[in-house]
This record gives sequence, structure tokens and C-alpha cells, in this order.
Amino acid sequence: MRRYCILLFLLFIGFPVLASSILIPMDAETQKNHLKAYGITFWVLSKQQKVQWLLNYRGGSFLLPDGESIRKECQIRGVSFEVISDDQANSILVEISSPARNQDAVILEKAPKIAVYSPKGNQPWDDAVTMALTYAEIPYVTLYDEEVLSDKLALYDWLHLHHEDFTGQYGKFYGSYRATPWYIEGKNEAERLARKMGYSKVSEEKRDVALKIRNYVIGGGFMFAMCSATDSFDIALAANGVDICEPMFDGDASDPNYQSQLDYGKTFAFQDFILERNPLQYEFSSIDMTSKRGNVPKESDYFSLMDFSAKWDPVPTMLCQNHTSLVKGFMGQTTAFNRSQIKPTVMVLGENKLNEEARYIHGIKGKGFFTFYGGHDPEDYQHRVGDPKTELELHPASPGYRLILNNVLFPAARKKKQKT
Repeated sequence: MRRYCILLFLLFIGFPVLASSILIPMDAETQKNHLKAYGITFWVLSKQQKVQWLLNYRGGSFLLPDGESIRKECQIRGVSFEVISDDQANSILVEISSPARNQDAVILEKAPKIAVYSPKGNQPWDDAVTMALTYAEIPYVTLYDEEVLSDKLALYDWLHLHHEDFTGQYGKFYGSYRATPWYIEGKNEAERLARKMGYSKVSEEKRDVALKIRNYVIGGGFMFAMCSATDSFDIALAANGVDICEPMFDGDASDPNYQSQLDYGKTFAFQDFILERNPLQYEFSSIDMTSKRGNVPKESDYFSLMDFSAKWDPVPTMLCQNHTSLVKGFMGQTTAFNRSQIKPTVMVLGENKLNEEARYIHGIKGKGFFTFYGGHDPEDYQHRVGDPKTELELHPASPGYRLILNNVLFPAARKKKQKT
């Protein structure tokens, strides 16, 4: 009996050694909180532990080292997880390594340093990325023009561009909101900041901010932008040295025939676009498809994620990881991108074929990467100025928000030579 008890004791204390990995499933059926699962993964990386991202396996699951602290953190945050043995983990890795499967395992090595480009004051709208980061409990730093112009971007691995206008036209809100207190105060604050930084015009200061961000990406940074920060950024680059602002924005007339002076070779993603000259029109250019969406009813407004080879195209595959290939559409000042005006070197990750529009695009610039995501809030179809923010507690499995968080983890991936 004594030997039997000793044997049971040895088996008991030895059992946890077999359960040496934690699988965080990301499929629709199993995972209770997809968004916070990204936060758990980021938290593990911040503890100097590596994670494997299992591309196209159960919705893009994560394989973590086992540990009591990780299990407790999953329980606290409400994230579903499975404790598996070494043999089970190896079996999964062998399974997805098969040439017959469009799956792969990507090693995530280090938690990236996250920065959000956003003004310091309160804005009359919310930002989906900051809400996603806060809900997922992923730490980030907020910076704005002063930090960018003083070369602070080099301290960070990943940069998000908040709802922003880099053209100096104050978001093209003039037509509807020029008499509102928030518009007047925002314009005054932008002018004060420009003067403080040594500029006579906001448009010139924003142009130099855009150029600093461009250089950050070329040098190896990761940039993610949504809504109007996407097209206004490229417009600012194309219009470098050209005055495209009407008098109500900068106090003097725009350059004659400024459309013909745009240099599309300077942009990241777009080409051959036509600027909207009317200052009363809530639109920057022909890049945006918002006004061309009459044949896309809300009930059937979805976009599909493209299917890439996990083994040959790991970057776009990572960015498209989801538990569904069909994502609900949502509006914004810049809702979607005109397919005909996207450069051929840019990858379309998500599209609405019915309206011939791209919703989610990605590209390489120098040593760095950029991703543009159309629309304002993935869980608020038509978010308006002054609307209350989305409560992500009600949308823990949001496919649209998952795309944002894919981009947050992307810089953590081990760099390997791209296959051609």
C-alpha cells in the first residue's frame, strides 16, 4: 500500500509537466473573447516569452508556453484556453506544416512598442484603434506633432494614425460644422501649435509631419491608418510644395491648376486621384468610395478577406487572420478605396466586389510596412460626430476589430526572408 501511494504521488506531481503548452483557440465556436486574446498574447510577449501564431488553424490560434500565471490571466480576462501536452502541441505543429495544408506557424518574439498619433484634447469622435487597444489591455503611448517633428517616432515599432487630416483642411468639416465650438477651437488650437513649431500655415506643418511619418516607415517602421488618415496622408505627400487649401483654411488662395502639380510618385498607396476642390464638400478626393455606394444597402454591406498562402505569403496571411472570411462593412469619412486608383504594388486584403472597392490594403515602403483600413468604427455602421463610443464588451468577437489587432501583433513576428 505504501509503495502504491508513493507511485500515485509521483504520478500526481509529474502530471503538470506533460501539460506544457497553452492553446488559445480563435475559432468562432470556442473562443469567448477574441479581442482580449490578443491582449493575453501581447502580455506573454512582454514577459520575454515567445508565442507561436498558428496561421489558418482554428481561426488563427496562439500557442503559448504553459504557466500558472498565464492560466490565471486568461481566467481573469475571460479568454478561453486549452492546456495541452507536448505531444499534442507537436502534433498540431506537424499537422499544419504539411504542404497539403494552407497553414503555418509564425514565431512572435517581442512585444512591439505601440504609439498612437492623436491630438491631446478631446475630439468629438472616438478612435477604433485606441478603443481596441484599451479593451485588449495592450499598452500604448499617445504622441502628436511636437513629438513627431522632434524625431520621437524612432522609439516605437508600430504607429497608428488617429482620425486625422494631413492636408491642413481641418477634416473638410467646414461646410457643416464651421460655426460649432469644437470646430472653431480645433482650428485655433491647430494654428497655435503650428506657430509654436515655427510654421505660418497648418498645412505646411502637417505636411512636414507626414514627411516624418513617411521617413519612419521607410526606415523600418510599421504604420496603420484608418478612415481619413489614409487618403489625407497620401494627398499630403503628393501635394508637397503645392498649396491645395482654399482661403478659409489657410488665409490665401490655392495654387492655380494644383491638380496637375500632384506627384503620385511620392505616395504610399494611391495614384491618379482627383482632389475635391469644393471646400463645402465633405470629401478629400476620388480615392474614397463613400458617395459611390448607392448600390450597397446596409443589410448586405460586407467585405471579403482575401485568401493567401500561409507558407508563401505569411505577412498578408497574418493580417487577415479571423474566424470568418466575411466582415461587416462600416462607413467613415473615408469608407473604402477606389480599386482603380490603388498602386499595383499594393496588396488588397479585403474587398467589396459588388462595388469594386477595396476596404483593407497593405504595402511595403522602404524597409517598413503600412496598412490602410477604410471606415471609422467596425461595430458602428455610420458613426457620426458626437455619437457615443462603441462598448466593446458587447462585441468581444468582432471580426472587424480583429483586423486592427492583427496589425498590432504583426511587428512581433520573427523576420524571415520573403519567398518569391
